[in-house]
Amino acid sequence: MSDAPKKAYRYLTGADDVEFCQRVSDALRDGWVLYGPTSLEVDAKGNRHCGQALVLPEFLPKDLKN
Repeated sequence: MSDAPKKAYRYLTGADDVEFCQRVSDALRDGWVLYGPTSLEVDAKGNRHCGQALVLPEFLPKDLKN
């Protein structure tokens, strides 16, 4: 196991598919919190690409905490 501190912020990216949704779901189950809306871009070939920012709850800005 690494002694490196756990990152406070993550940005997941990938194709708009079940695998991307699973990665976000797994992160939420691991205690991460969504931070901002999901981004969605469509390239010239019509492929859809998603991105989702996540933070650990203790790093949420005060105005976003419950």
